[in-house]
Amino acid sequence: MISKSDYENIKTVFKREFFAYFNSPVAYVIVVIFLLATMSFAFFFGGFLRTNNASLTQPFFFWHPWIYVVLAPAVGMRLWSEEQRLGTLELLLTMPISPWHAIVGKYFAAALVWAIALFLTCPIVFTVFYLGNPDSGPIISGYLASYLYAIAALAVTSAVSAFTRSQVVCFIVSVAVCLMMTLIGFPPVIEAILKSLPSGMDFVVKGVAYTSFMDHFYEMTKGVIYPRDVIYFLSVVAVSLLITNEAIRAKRA
Repeated sequence: MISKSDYENIKTVFKREFFAYFNSPVAYVIVVIFLLATMSFAFFFGGFLRTNNASLTQPFFFWHPWIYVVLAPAVGMRLWSEEQRLGTLELLLTMPISPWHAIVGKYFAAALVWAIALFLTCPIVFTVFYLGNPDSGPIISGYLASYLYAIAALAVTSAVSAFTRSQVVCFIVSVAVCLMMTLIGFPPVIEAILKSLPSGMDFVVKGVAYTSFMDHFYEMTKGVIYPRDVIYFLSVVAVSLLITNEAIRAKRA
C-alpha cells in the first residue's frame, strides 16, 4: 500500500524529472525524430499508400521495435548516469526519500515522454479511417504493444544507467542489450538458427525466442491481447527496476 507521503515523494521526483526533459532540447529532439522515423518508414518503406490495405500492422507498427532499440536508450540514458556525472546522486540519496521513490518517479517521467510521442502519431490513425474501414482491434493492440515495448526498453536502460556515470557508455550498452532482446525473436534470425542446428533443438531455440521483446510484440499487433504478453513486458519492467534499485542502494551504502 502506497502511503500519502510515498505518493508525494514520487510525485516530486516525477515533476522534477519530467520538466527537466522539456526544459532542454532532449525531449523535443527525440519526439521529432521518432515522429519522422515512424512516418518515413510507414510511407516510404512500409508502402502505406501502396498496399490498398486499411491496416497499420505491417506499414506502421512493424518498424517500431527497431526505432525503440535506438531511441528508448536515448531517452533513458540520462536517468542515473547524469545524476552520477554531476554528483547529484549523493544529494538525491540524502533527501528524506527512499531510492525506490526516486526510481519510480524518474522512470514514470521518462515513460510519459514516450506516451506523448505515441499520442502524436494519432494523425496516421485518422488517415487510415479516412481512406478505409479498418479493424480497430489491431490498432488498439498495436499501440499497446508499441508502448509496452518502449517502456520495457526504457526500463532496461534505467538498469544500465545505474551502473555507469557515462551517458555514452549507457547508450551503447543499452542499445546492444535491446538489439539482442529484439533479434533473438526476429523470425528470419530464428529460421537461420534452426537451419544451422541439428534436428531436435527446435524447442531450445523457440524457448529462447519466447524471452525476446519481438515475439510478444508481434503477437499483440495481430489484434489479440494475450495476458501472457502484457505480463511479460511488465515483468521486464519490474525486474529491470529491481536491478536499478539494488544498484542505487549499493551506492548509498
